[in-house]
Amino acid sequence: MATKTAEGHLIPSPEQRQSVINTLKSPRLLKIEVLAGLVVALALIPEAIAFSIIAGVDPHIGLFASFTMAVSIAFLGGRRAMVSAATGAIALVIAPLVKSHGVDYFIAAVILAGIFQVLLALLGVAKLMRFIPRQVMVGFVNALAILIFMSQVPELIGVPWLVYPLTALGLLIVFGLPKITTAVPAPLVAIVVLTLIAVFASLTIPTVGDKGDLPESLPHLFLPNVPLNLETLQVLFPYALAMAFVGLLESLMTAKLVDDVTDTHSNKTRESWGQGVANIITGCFGGMGGCAMIGQTMINVKASGARTRISTFLAGIFLLILVVALGDIVALIPMAALVSVMIFVSVATFDWHSIRPSTLRMMPKSETTVMLFTVIVTVWTHNLALGVGVGVLTAMVLFANRVAHLVTVDRCIEERLGQRIATYEVNGELFFASSNDLFIQFDYANDPDRIVIDMYNSHLWDASTIAALDAITAKYQKHGKVVEIQGLNAASQKMHERMRGKFGTEH
Repeated sequence: MATKTAEGHLIPSPEQRQSVINTLKSPRLLKIEVLAGLVVALALIPEAIAFSIIAGVDPHIGLFASFTMAVSIAFLGGRRAMVSAATGAIALVIAPLVKSHGVDYFIAAVILAGIFQVLLALLGVAKLMRFIPRQVMVGFVNALAILIFMSQVPELIGVPWLVYPLTALGLLIVFGLPKITTAVPAPLVAIVVLTLIAVFASLTIPTVGDKGDLPESLPHLFLPNVPLNLETLQVLFPYALAMAFVGLLESLMTAKLVDDVTDTHSNKTRESWGQGVANIITGCFGGMGGCAMIGQTMINVKASGARTRISTFLAGIFLLILVVALGDIVALIPMAALVSVMIFVSVATFDWHSIRPSTLRMMPKSETTVMLFTVIVTVWTHNLALGVGVGVLTAMVLFANRVAHLVTVDRCIEERLGQRIATYEVNGELFFASSNDLFIQFDYANDPDRIVIDMYNSHLWDASTIAALDAITAKYQKHGKVVEIQGLNAASQKMHERMRGKFGTEH
């Protein structure tokens, strides 16, 4: 519900602020959306070109991808004001395919990845985000930053010496300008300044134009020329699946971040299939595919104050106008400018707080291990999806190991009506990791003839636990002793009655 200021002006609620209709009715809100779209478009140009170069394709492929992704997701996405475009994560995943099989296979992989994303959305993959631990996300972000930095190193090897002072100047601008003013994106200023220096000083250094021709016309339909057979699918499948997972992971992570910033909710399932359809559209227009961009989304939402789909749509439109109309000028941009921008993106992306000594001392060793495994595997394999998978698996194993050691078994001997009884009180969650050690916690030979296992403070989670209880009971029976299991809660009792005696009792 809208509230009023002291002057009587209505302030829309966060949900109302996201409405396209309300924004179109308000010149003030519409101005915010238009300017936000323009700023994002200006900031997208250098990054789209740089990511194209990382992927090993002509700049127009990344630029067109950013246009089609932004415009498509503005209509299809489940998170308003989130910006999707060509990204470094997708470029890093898909680059080896470009090198080994060429652009046609590359575009085919983009389309297949979009299909995978739609299928994953229908299967409810968005709901699985809650199973990704925070330290895996931190490792993911840090690995992405490292890979982006590593991808710039070749641009600084075997080049004219003038590249180095220009790169240093670019770094000075992108890191220093925001401390003075944020009215204009620092990466854009760095590119403009370095380009003017290179042009007016007639410097002979590598430029964007040396990497490939920029577009001179609007994007058009492009169907990849690849054989439609099983062999082609075998080539495309691993790259497309990795791209699908990485794209969804980064997009859903960004959507969650925007939810927190704007104090609103988003439809993660719609965002998932929306990303898939946007990638299919992008591939059909010869684009490199993409996903949500954390940096550009923060420029749009946090720095510029945008809240609706209008800003995302206009970012794509402005990008296309700028590129097609100013393509000859864009070709003059020195590679040193893009290298400085990408180093800046790398440094800004890295979570430096995660490696501070104070953080490492405070954080449990298992949490730090999860982050390190995610980073190491990702950087070693250059596969973000594999790194996240290993990180999640590591977190699961360490968590299971930690929980398993929280189970305790306390034994006491008491007299009841002249009969000695051994009572074992089991405390904790019993599942495959913890129940495997349960068998050795009992004194089978020395216990009296009657044993009570009190499960009041525990819970049975799986068949491994039922099998362990069966084995304990059978072991006591071999010694001629009687076992009574009591205190099970309703769910555990139901599972125990259904499954007991169905497993072998040899241990």
